Amino acid sequence: MLSISIKDLSLSFGASVILDKVSFSLEENDKLGIIGVNGSGKTSLFKLITGEYEPTGGEIYISKGKTVGILTQYGAFDKGSQNNISPGENNSALESMYNAFPALLSQERRLAELEKLLENTNDALHGSYMNEYLTLHENFNASGGLEFKNRCASILEKLGFDELLRNTDVNLLSGGQRTRLALAVQLSKEPDILMLDEPTNHLDIETLSWLENFLVQYKKCVMIVSHDRYFLDKVTNKTLAIENRHAKLYSGNYTASMNQRKTDREIYEKHYKNQQREIARQEAYIEQQRRWNRERNIIAAESRQKLLDKMEKLEAPENSPKPIKLKFTSSLASGNDVMTVKNLRMAFGARKLFENLNFTVKKNDRLLIVGPNGCGKSTLIKLMLEKLLPTGGKIEWGYNVEAGYYDQENQNLSEEKTVLDELWDAYPNLPEQKIRSTLAAFRFIGEDIFKTVSVLSGGERARLTLAKLILSHMNLLILDEPTNHLDIDSREALEEALENFDGTVIAVSHDRYFIEKLATRIIELCPDYYNEDMFDYTVTKKGHAYSEFREFTEERKLNIDSPDKTTGVQNESASKEQYLKNKQEAADARKKAHRTEKLKAEMQKLEDELTVIEEKMMGEAATDYKKVAELDLRKTEIEERLMEIYEELENN
Repeated sequence: MLSISIKDLSLSFGASVILDKVSFSLEENDKLGIIGVNGSGKTSLFKLITGEYEPTGGEIYISKGKTVGILTQYGAFDKGSQNNISPGENNSALESMYNAFPALLSQERRLAELEKLLENTNDALHGSYMNEYLTLHENFNASGGLEFKNRCASILEKLGFDELLRNTDVNLLSGGQRTRLALAVQLSKEPDILMLDEPTNHLDIETLSWLENFLVQYKKCVMIVSHDRYFLDKVTNKTLAIENRHAKLYSGNYTASMNQRKTDREIYEKHYKNQQREIARQEAYIEQQRRWNRERNIIAAESRQKLLDKMEKLEAPENSPKPIKLKFTSSLASGNDVMTVKNLRMAFGARKLFENLNFTVKKNDRLLIVGPNGCGKSTLIKLMLEKLLPTGGKIEWGYNVEAGYYDQENQNLSEEKTVLDELWDAYPNLPEQKIRSTLAAFRFIGEDIFKTVSVLSGGERARLTLAKLILSHMNLLILDEPTNHLDIDSREALEEALENFDGTVIAVSHDRYFIEKLATRIIELCPDYYNEDMFDYTVTKKGHAYSEFREFTEERKLNIDSPDKTTGVQNESASKEQYLKNKQEAADARKKAHRTEKLKAEMQKLEDELTVIEEKMMGEAATDYKKVAELDLRKTEIEERLMEIYEELENN
């Protein structure tokens, strides 16, 4: 059943076109991922659907009776926010959850009043109160009144709110906690169309896994704006890609849509180039006939011109948004031992974060630090940088180590400075052209460089901080959540740059796609399957770091929970079964890739043959009707086969 339909939706602010004729529709239980670079119009699309923006054209149809819930990226506590949190009142987090159900709370209060009246009334009103009570109680139960409070508490707990935090005043929560509370509110209300704008911000890996499972099992329509590629792959079954003001709907998750987008672009560009060659040939023929200037030549030219005018011409392919260009280089080589951590302990008063941490960071390591929120990951980074002093143990730096630091909150930026001054003041000896070219590589072009830092978005601040870091030429990069606020293209550029960096990387991240691609070692703080405060894992398969680490930890948990031999045999059998399954899937993938390459080769051969046939039909065979008929028959066969190939490639 249809949940929402968008037709030719457009949005402009003055002469600036944000979205142009966007169309798509979603059924119940569809899970849509919306992707595009920062500023492409993803959040604007949500604001159009909720009515915050008025479209300049097109229609939005939401099926009758469908409820809509939205988690906005910012402003969870703004006046009139649709995240349904009221910070002005002295409510706890749990009470704020309850307040998202005003009708049920009202019914609950009235039921309590009626119970007291029934206890204290024996006159003629007793029957009236009883009838009201029974009717209201039935409606209360049917609306989920008996379980909504338990659901609120359970969802809060799953999103990282322990008992203390659930009872904390909303006004005392951090920004990240408020965002998670706003997410909890929307999940508990279970709207028919659930719209989530960057829902993975401020969530640790364990909470992300729970949210993925919740949304996969959610039996209603979900629309998600996110740059978390791993999350999109797990949850979504459709993808809306917004690029150059236009949008296209793809079947499948993020990875499937990227593969299809690449194929679509290649096919369209081939069609466009073939058509341009055809137009050029036709125009050359017309020009030649006109030069000869005989009556029959003029008639032939006019006839060909009419055919050319009737041709449905393809628009030139638009260029994809220009990606940022990153290349980190170090000024000198460090020693083999970059950093040694010995018996490190950290506590804040009576609250212990960790103790007895021991590890050595080696040259060229890509060390990723993971763990639940609050376990001390960012604190460990600050200890490395000597921004905090440990309560025990020590950190020793190696020979020739020079560290550059990326702060997830971008706190090393001066609000009053312009973008240009922020970078130039950090490197006053560099020429202006070098500063400007570096900023241009990070998409700060034209008047953008004169913006003050105070007006920059989160993504722009992140890019400016990276620009400062890239000019530092340090041989150790310490990064705290470096992919936060970056769009997918920028994340991929950062990953590639860090892979090619000739120094050492230490990073804290919840981005599993980032971990998967980059990590050579993973240190987990506060692991629940290990009897110490840290577990150090060395990756064996490059490019599969997170998958390998997750597989290892799951197996370790199973062995801890069920150490008997029977379970061991079962685990071995399950592992073997999974191995065979993976092997078959890999074989199928290779077969599919081989088929795709074979089809592309055949397509190229047929398109080349088609070009030759068309040239002959207009040239040497033009006066031989038998030859033209033969060529035309072959042309039809080729075109039919090409259509089959295009269709198979599109669905492959």
